[in-house]
Amino acid sequence: MAEEPAPTPHGRAATALVAAFAGLETVPALVLAVSGGADSMALLCAAALWAKSGTGPRPLLHVATVDHGLRPDAAREAEQVAAWSAMQGLPHATLAWTGPKPSTGLQAAAREARYALLEEYAVSVGATHVLTAHHATDQAETVLMRLMRGSGPTGLAAMQACRALGRVTLARPFIGLAKADLVAFLRSSGQEWIEDPSNIDPRFARTAVRRGMPLLAAGGLTEERLARLAARLARLDEVASAAAATATARDVRRTGDTCRIAPDLFGEPAETRVRVLAAALQATAGSPMPPRLERVERLAGVLSTAFAEGRAVTRTAAGCIVRLRRGEVTIVREGERARGRSARSRPAKNELVV
Repeated sequence: MAEEPAPTPHGRAATALVAAFAGLETVPALVLAVSGGADSMALLCAAALWAKSGTGPRPLLHVATVDHGLRPDAAREAEQVAAWSAMQGLPHATLAWTGPKPSTGLQAAAREARYALLEEYAVSVGATHVLTAHHATDQAETVLMRLMRGSGPTGLAAMQACRALGRVTLARPFIGLAKADLVAFLRSSGQEWIEDPSNIDPRFARTAVRRGMPLLAAGGLTEERLARLAARLARLDEVASAAAATATARDVRRTGDTCRIAPDLFGEPAETRVRVLAAALQATAGSPMPPRLERVERLAGVLSTAFAEGRAVTRTAAGCIVRLRRGEVTIVREGERARGRSARSRPAKNELVV
C-alpha cells in the first residue's frame, strides 16, 4: 500500500517561517542544527520547503545532530532525525561529543562543545553558515537568565540574528518568531518531533525561568517585550562597542607586557571607560573570558575619582596590577611583579582590591 503524501504546509506560520530564510539564497551551503525537538524540526522542514521554492538557485542543505553522550536515548534520537532528513532528501550527520564531561557547568560546556562540532562540520562540507532554531521565546528566557546573573548591556542584548562562529556564521532565522508559529507549522505539515526531557529537568536554571514566564506575562512582562528590550539593547551595544573601539585605538598602547592608557580616556562617557578597561584587563591577563563587569565598574569608578582629584592610585583587578600615575593608567599582569618589579608596584595593604 502506497504511503499517503505528507500534507502541504500552509497558513501564516508557513509563510513566516519560509520568509525567515530571505538573504541566504546566495550562500553555497548551510548546516541545519537539528536535535529532533519541535523547534529544530520546524527549521529542517521550513528550510527544505524554502529550498524547493522560488525560481533561483538555493544553497545545499546539510543536517547535523549533536550527540552529547549525556542521555541513553540520544543515539536513537539522532537516528530518527536522520530518517526524517532522508524523507526531505537531505544528507544527515551525527556529531558526537566524546571525552570526559564536567561535573559542574554541564549545560555551558555542552553548548560550547556543540558549537565547536557544528563549526568543524560546516567547514568540512563547505558551508558558510550554521543555522539554529532559536526563537523569540528562547530570546525572552535568555534575557531573564542574564538579568538574574547581573549582566550588563551586552549580555542583556542576548542572542543576535547572526554572529561569528569561528570560521563560519551562526544564524538564527527564527529569532523574531514565536514558538507557537513553529509548532503550528509542524502541525500543518503533519511532522512529528521528539520531546526533549531536559526541557523540564529541574536541575537547569532555564527550566525554572520557563515555568515562571506565564506569571511574568500576566503582570505585563511578556516575551514580546523582553525580546524588544534585547533588540533595543543590541542597538545601544553596537554604538557603545564602536565608541570603545575608537577610544581604544586612540588611547591604548601596548609595550611588551605593559598596557598604557592615555589620560584622554577620562574624558569619555562612563560606559566607554568601562569597556576600554575591561578589554585592556582581559588582553593583559591573557584570559579567554572578560573580567566580571561589577569589578571593572568599581575599578573605573576608583580611577575616575582619583584622576579628577589628581591622585595616584594602585589597584589589582582580574589578575592585573592597575596603576594611575600623572593621569596615565598602566596595567601589567599580576605575576609581573615577581620578575623584578619593585615593591612600589604592589598595592598597599590598606588599598581596595577589586
